[in-house]
Amino acid sequence: MQGALTWGMESAVDYWTSKALLDWQVEMGADEAMCDEPIDRYALEDKKPAPKVKPADTAPPEPTPEPQVDTAAIAQSTAQAAQDLDGLRAAMLAFEHCDLKAAARNFIFSDGTAGSDVMIITDAPDRDDDRAGQLMAGRAGVLFDKMFAAIGLARTGDNAVYMAPVIPWNPPQNRDPNATELAMMVPFLKRHIELAAPKVLVLMGNGPCHALMGRSGMTRLRGKWADVENVPALPVFAPSYLLTNGPSKRDAWADLLALKSRMKDH
Repeated sequence: MQGALTWGMESAVDYWTSKALLDWQVEMGADEAMCDEPIDRYALEDKKPAPKVKPADTAPPEPTPEPQVDTAAIAQSTAQAAQDLDGLRAAMLAFEHCDLKAAARNFIFSDGTAGSDVMIITDAPDRDDDRAGQLMAGRAGVLFDKMFAAIGLARTGDNAVYMAPVIPWNPPQNRDPNATELAMMVPFLKRHIELAAPKVLVLMGNGPCHALMGRSGMTRLRGKWADVENVPALPVFAPSYLLTNGPSKRDAWADLLALKSRMKDH
């Protein structure tokens, strides 16, 4: 009896001690038994982790520059490959290097009658032209028709004129084409003149004069004949300019009479 009581008391002590130890381990964060036998950490060989070697600082590789595209050279070869006006029109429609193409509503290649003795080079289509899909629309177009009717010329008929813009698309916000855009499209314009084969050119506005003569300033250039692409060319004020500068209509009338006189010689 005495032995049984002693064993029970020892068992009770062992139990509570063991429980206390278990509670302490749980409190320290132990939540599972990893091994069947305890590990004596003090008996393990002390191994320090190898230091991490920091890679040497290296500069990022230089980006490979994109090859430069010579759009003027592409335009030149594309334009020269066109054998007639229809081929030139198709080539310009397929030309993807001018950003103006994406912003404009219409592609305006020409107006009037192809094969005419008089070819008029206009500025880029304006907003009215882009909406109508034809050159010289709106108020400027009304004045244009009156101006040339006064010397016996029209868009159609026996005494018709032929027209082409320096660039076939209306620039955003109705702005003038910049130098890069003009340089890109000039090969098409020169080929257009070559294929149309007019006897006289009329450069109507600053854009045509800058593109084909490398000069601008209509008050100095107007009324003075020049040779452009081996064709006699006469710079004149654009109708859009005359709508806001009435006094210049006198000079415009003098230029139209000079054109009429020149046509008599042909």
